[in-house]
Amino acid sequence: MLETLDLDKKIDKEAYDKSFPELRNKLRDLQRQAFDAKIPVAVIFEGWDAAGKGETIGKLVERLDPRGIKVHPISAPLEDERLRPFLWRFWTKIPGRGEMAVFDRSWYGRVLVDRVDKAIKPEQWRSAYNEIAQFERMLSDDGMVIVKFWLHISEKEQRKRFKEIEKSKFDKWRVTKEDWENHKLYGDYAQAAEEMFERTNTAYAPWTIVEATDKRYRLVKVFKTLADAMQTALHARSEQPAPKRAARASVSVQALKEMETILDKVDLTKSFKRKEYEEQLQEYQVRLRQLEYRCYEERRPVIVGYEGWDAAGKGGNIRRVTENLDPRGYSVVSIAAPKGDDATHHYLWRFWRQIPKAGHLAIFDRTWYGRVLVERVENFCSEAEWRRAYQEINEFELSLSNFGMIVVKFWLHISKEEQLRRFKEREKIEYKQYKITEEDWRNREKWDAYRQAVVDMLQNTSTTYARWTIVEANDKLWARIRTLRTIVETIEEGLGVKKSGKEKKKKKVE
Repeated sequence: MLETLDLDKKIDKEAYDKSFPELRNKLRDLQRQAFDAKIPVAVIFEGWDAAGKGETIGKLVERLDPRGIKVHPISAPLEDERLRPFLWRFWTKIPGRGEMAVFDRSWYGRVLVDRVDKAIKPEQWRSAYNEIAQFERMLSDDGMVIVKFWLHISEKEQRKRFKEIEKSKFDKWRVTKEDWENHKLYGDYAQAAEEMFERTNTAYAPWTIVEATDKRYRLVKVFKTLADAMQTALHARSEQPAPKRAARASVSVQALKEMETILDKVDLTKSFKRKEYEEQLQEYQVRLRQLEYRCYEERRPVIVGYEGWDAAGKGGNIRRVTENLDPRGYSVVSIAAPKGDDATHHYLWRFWRQIPKAGHLAIFDRTWYGRVLVERVENFCSEAEWRRAYQEINEFELSLSNFGMIVVKFWLHISKEEQLRRFKEREKIEYKQYKITEEDWRNREKWDAYRQAVVDMLQNTSTTYARWTIVEANDKLWARIRTLRTIVETIEEGLGVKKSGKEKKKKKVE
């Protein structure tokens, strides 16, 4: 593809002086319209060193409203960034609705610089193509405009520009020894770029290759391409009907009540006596503490997600998991309804921001599954959005797994009768009254709708790399041991810890 480009394309000064100011003013107006329409815009600049990325970004930003745009210069990942999945530092930088983000280099460094420099294994940069495509598709499906530029110059032109910059008293620092080393690898980078275009040029995030030899041609093509993309998105938004918020289930609520589901097979009579509970509690807490240190030593991150019925005992359960851990090695993330920036970004944004770094443990009290539970049942998102979320969540968890993260997910299940008993108990006991609200009672009235959403969630998102564990939680003692044991065994499995014969026998008996 790159070999067929005409790099001699030019625009004369008269034509440039006539068209470019109009394009800049048009982009300023489109920025305001995108802000009003709550359309996020991401602009990605990739290309050769000395091809003019910095100058182009400077021209782009200088006439736009600075309150609605952020420029992210991307270099080699810092230590904190290397300890998380490679997309983490980009998820945390995506623009909110109505905002614009400009990336000087981007997530494509994974399949360009990291690949050519052999900084990662071939299987890592190959799998990155899928993760990048999924990342961009999620953002596009959420309404983001993604415009990707590759600024192209020839090997000869790059060498000429490097020499010219080195002659400048003020700019010679810009050309480094590393730049010249990369120049020697021009052919390798060109080959990597060609495959990148083939694998990631999609309808929702197409590549625009800019012939960047002539400065005026480069600026006009970039500004016109961006303006056209924003105009198209605004036009599509104005013609698009408002999404329907009625959540239709794959199986009717009445039909679900009449058929047996995975939840009906849960044995809620399971329980522990206090003495047996305390013995196992101590055993598993000690083992988990040991595993916490081992995860740190081996730089293996762990994420534990809790979902369950109101009053199912999530808080008390989490407290028993953490009470013997080193507080420096874990965090507990409590999730409520999104507000502020959380509400203006893709729903997965706030969860990516809380991903633990390698060697640490994060426990989520409520999770990203709110999209297919409360948001679905309460009509906070459209049917198309929550149906799409099953795939998005699976891909999100696969990205975590690909990084080496151990993922544990719990659904704490209680009967409707047990929930009523606990609600009434909370109303009677003064120090528990804060736990019961009118919203809890309203949610209880929608028990069947939530039950259906739970069944769909379990069936659509239990994978080999992130399995669901349904916890029998009518007895809180049993539920606490079940979750602790599951966390311990899942981490041991992830670390390759062999179980003793005694432990295998105990598991079989249980």
